Amino acid sequence: MYNIPTLPLPIDLETKAVLRQLNLANKKLAELKGIALTIPNEDILINTLVLQEAKDSSAVENIVTSHDDLYKADADIKLAISASTKEVLSYAEALKYGFKMVRKNYILTNVHIKDIQSILEKNNAGFRNVPGTTLKNQRGDIVYTPPQDKRIIEQCMDNLQKFINDDGICDVDPLIKMAVIHHQFESIHPFFDGNGRTGRIINVLYLVIKELLDLPILYLSRYVIANKSEYYARIQAVRDKQEWEQWVLFMLKGVEETAEHTISQVKAIGALMMQYKHKIRPLLGKGYRHELLNNLFSHPYTKIDFVSETLEVTRLTAAKYLDILVENKLLEKVKIWKTNYYINIQLCDLLMNYTPKINDANIEQIESVNDHV
Repeated sequence: MYNIPTLPLPIDLETKAVLRQLNLANKKLAELKGIALTIPNEDILINTLVLQEAKDSSAVENIVTSHDDLYKADADIKLAISASTKEVLSYAEALKYGFKMVRKNYILTNVHIKDIQSILEKNNAGFRNVPGTTLKNQRGDIVYTPPQDKRIIEQCMDNLQKFINDDGICDVDPLIKMAVIHHQFESIHPFFDGNGRTGRIINVLYLVIKELLDLPILYLSRYVIANKSEYYARIQAVRDKQEWEQWVLFMLKGVEETAEHTISQVKAIGALMMQYKHKIRPLLGKGYRHELLNNLFSHPYTKIDFVSETLEVTRLTAAKYLDILVENKLLEKVKIWKTNYYINIQLCDLLMNYTPKINDANIEQIESVNDHV
């Protein structure tokens, strides 16, 4: 039986292997933090990458939806949105809420964590208060029983809250702490539902708190999906055999690989924005505004109302601009019920099917997007 340890752990996690991998992870994370600054409007990365993370994180829990459904919902298309899509959108809402909270004071409290889970699950149940929760494998066998007593759950979460926010009790590198925090939270399993998704939101919020990132754009869910069996095996190996080093190495490798992928994706978004800017400017002439470009890359599916509000122009003018972009194959126009929607097909394709392919010339172009957009 695994007893939840009191943090900080009474073991040295800064082994040679961990420090070697830690250096690689921190380098990639610093590079990601820097490259994110080349995108002129933070909403572009937050809106697009949060939806991607919401989709992937929910898929870990077998909550599956399509990019197309997500982008339609983001554009406020009031059609028959599936239950899965609603859950994924709730994840995005919860992550954005958490980011807003930690950005104020750079702390993450149990109140914040409860609020995040409440937004995810659309209830106010709070921490578990009745016994009976167990974790089972695909065969239905019980593999782990988390704390059952509400008092113990609250004590463990109070300890975790202090570990997250008080560096005085533990001065190890934040990435090592993030790995410990994630394992501790998933082992406490404080909620009736939504623990996995809440835990993955905590990961990226902690990186923001420690100022390793300015925006919540490093998402480990893709890595977890690709290594799902190992992820659960490593978690359980800590409980069964105290294999903390291997767990920390697994998470650090995840940070490195995910940061590298996200760097390439952000660069690709920046390069695509530059292409659109150079094409849109001559098409719209004096009507060009950088807010239009931001809109097209913040909302893969946009509409006349969005553009009219963003540019502070009439609906007629907004429609004119969008139709020009459609005529020049920069957007695709679709009519759903009585409303026209304008799809940034190239951005959608990048977000849905992206693999790191971008030439150095395009990468260099991105550096000027902030100054000249």
